[in-house]
Amino acid sequence: MTAQSSTTDQSTIAAEGGRPTVRRGPGGGVVLAGLGVLAFSLTFPSTVWGLESFGPWSLVAVRSVLAALIAGCALLVGRVPVPARRHWAGLAVVAGGVVVGFPLLTTLALQTSTSSHAAVVVGLLPLTTALYSTLRTGSRPPRAFWIAALAGAAVVIAFTVQQSGGKLSGGDLYLFGALLVCAAGYAEGGKLAGVMPGWQVIGWALVMALPLAVAGAAVALPFEPVHLTAHGVIGLAWVAAGSTFLGLYVWYRGMAEIGVPRASQLQLGQPLLTLVWSFLALGEEVSAAAPVAAVAVLVCIAVTQRAGRPAARRAEATAPVES
Repeated sequence: MTAQSSTTDQSTIAAEGGRPTVRRGPGGGVVLAGLGVLAFSLTFPSTVWGLESFGPWSLVAVRSVLAALIAGCALLVGRVPVPARRHWAGLAVVAGGVVVGFPLLTTLALQTSTSSHAAVVVGLLPLTTALYSTLRTGSRPPRAFWIAALAGAAVVIAFTVQQSGGKLSGGDLYLFGALLVCAAGYAEGGKLAGVMPGWQVIGWALVMALPLAVAGAAVALPFEPVHLTAHGVIGLAWVAAGSTFLGLYVWYRGMAEIGVPRASQLQLGQPLLTLVWSFLALGEEVSAAAPVAAVAVLVCIAVTQRAGRPAARRAEATAPVES
């Protein structure tokens, strides 16, 4: 990127009311993406709690409405102008993938699957996201990255098979669908977070999905009885504010700083964190193989982060810096 094109990008971003992503260096991006993974690891246990009070369709609709209201208020307070028209398609993919598709499909899956099982199946998301990002953006992580990513995915698959006794549950079809739509939403959102703040990416995606969420809530609530419990309210509050808004904010910010492929591999640790929360909050049993899988996955994460650093440095060198 030339100095002239960099200046042009700065002017374009300013004209759109956004600011370039703050570049803290690779370490800061890893921390931000890691915080996103921590927030996401609580999603499935929180969803199980939410299902104590709401039906699956109602929970997803109300969750999206609440998150959109939080995002809308933040956008209004910040006086953020509507994004440029060329970004709408990407925001629609984010909305369809992470605001509507992933929450709905995983919530439906959790009616028949345990939180721990669902978390391990979704452990394939890092590889799926890295592949989508490579196809979409043309990025080329080094061979060592792909070897480690495939190894991490293999560990997750082996652990899934061991956990389920070699059989896939009915909810796994929903989970595999969730992998595809979420990978697209993550990759597109990470790309957009390079030209606008991460909270604006998820904020506008939530606002874009608000009419659909309101309509869904209006249809689902009369047909799915609501029985409010403490667990149900806490679960709804977390998936709305924590997972959907705050978690995605730091996640997209981190992806913008270290690159989508590298950030995506941090999610290899998400299933293992969810296993811990599922044990503590839901009393679900954790397999004796979990510690072994945890060590193997952490090694794979370390390799992907090390292998991805040169590409991250090249991306940082050509990225706009906030004035």
